[in-house]
Formats: sequence, structure tokens, C-alpha cells
Amino acid sequence: MRPRITCHMASSLDGRILPERWSPRDAHSHEAYDRIHDRLGGGSWIVGRVTGQEFAKGEAYPPQTDLSFPREAWLPQPDASAYAVVADAHGKIAWGSADIGGDPIVVLLTEQVSDAHLAGLRGNGVGYLFAGVDELMFEQAIATLGDQLGIDHLLLEGGGHINGAFLQAGLIDAISLMIVPAIDGSAGAAAVFDGTERPGADLLPLTRLTLEEQVILSSGIVWLRYRVHYPES
Repeated sequence: MRPRITCHMASSLDGRILPERWSPRDAHSHEAYDRIHDRLGGGSWIVGRVTGQEFAKGEAYPPQTDLSFPREAWLPQPDASAYAVVADAHGKIAWGSADIGGDPIVVLLTEQVSDAHLAGLRGNGVGYLFAGVDELMFEQAIATLGDQLGIDHLLLEGGGHINGAFLQAGLIDAISLMIVPAIDGSAGAAAVFDGTERPGADLLPLTRLTLEEQVILSSGIVWLRYRVHYPES
């Protein structure tokens, strides 16, 4: 059984997610965001490659190795209370550390990733699992996280592309949105959900959003929590 997934994000009034671009500059509250994170249960969380890169501490891994590794999960810390999961399909991040804030890192990879990159991950003590041959199959990845690590709830806190991919796949069960009284105002800035640019892309599969909780926080910040409904759910 796959983990329940809550997408937890903060956005400006125009739906953008990069606080350094907002006006007023000091409108965002990291403390409020973290409090809601804890209110939602904290625990394991997942982000995409771009967000994950912000936590990396290492230089590039060596480009070659004489070692060969099977394309199967390697999870050196299977009993942690929470994990930092990062979708890095093509193995771009050199970590330099085994954890983020004490949460062991688990990377989602495709089978195209090189043995040299796997050697670098193992050298850092970073766990990984495979979820697709040349592109990530998120449903498969999330099921594996539940089966092999016992994760029952996952906070999706990524950029718009990974959030959009999870929503398109029907994997988001709830949306936690902290709306900050600020405006980005730029065309094309990163949004809470950024979809594919392919012509004729399918409509999102959701059928309804049910508002389950609303709270006015300090400085005019509004927190909304929705349950996501899909066909026959």
C-alpha cells in the first residue's frame, strides 16, 4: 500500500513559489511554514532535483569506476524515523553527506544512471532505489518507499514540475497551501503546480477539491488544507 501524500507549499497571491522574488520581501515566514509542516505530521518528505541540489554539499563524483552494481535498491538505513527523498532521475547530485537535517537521504533514480554515480552515492552513505528505465515512474517509486521503508505518509514539498507530475499521476491525497500576502508578478515564474508543455497534454485527473481546514495566521498569511478527489474516490 502506497504512502498517503500531502503536497505542502507556500505561495504568493499569484501562485508563485520563490520567496526571494516576492514583494514585500519580508512577507514569507519560514517559521510558520515549519509549524504547519509539523502540524501535518512531519516525517518523511520528498522534493525534486532542483530543490534537492540546494542541500548538496559535495563536489562532482568521479566520472568512472571499475565497480559494477545491480539495478536494485540500496538502503543502508532502513529503520530511520523519517527520510529525505529526492527525485534525481539521471543522477546529477553529488551529496557529500548521508542526511539532510538528520533525515537519511534516499534518491529516486532511473536505471540509466552510471555505476560511477552509484559508487559516489554509496561512498556518501546515500540510499537509492530505481523506479523506471529512462524516466521516473512515480507510482512505482512511492509504492517501493512504503514497502521497503515503511513510510505511510509523505510530504511533497518540491518545485512545480514534480508537484505537477504527482498530481497528473493521481498521487496527491491532500494539498496544504500557505498563501502569503505578497506578489511575484513575473511571467513564467515557478508555480505551485507546473504542468507539461507538451501540446495536447491530458487534463488533470482530479474531480473535486474539498476544503477541510482554514486558518488565518500572523501577518495576513492564510493556510488552507484541501482533500483531493479523483474519479471513484
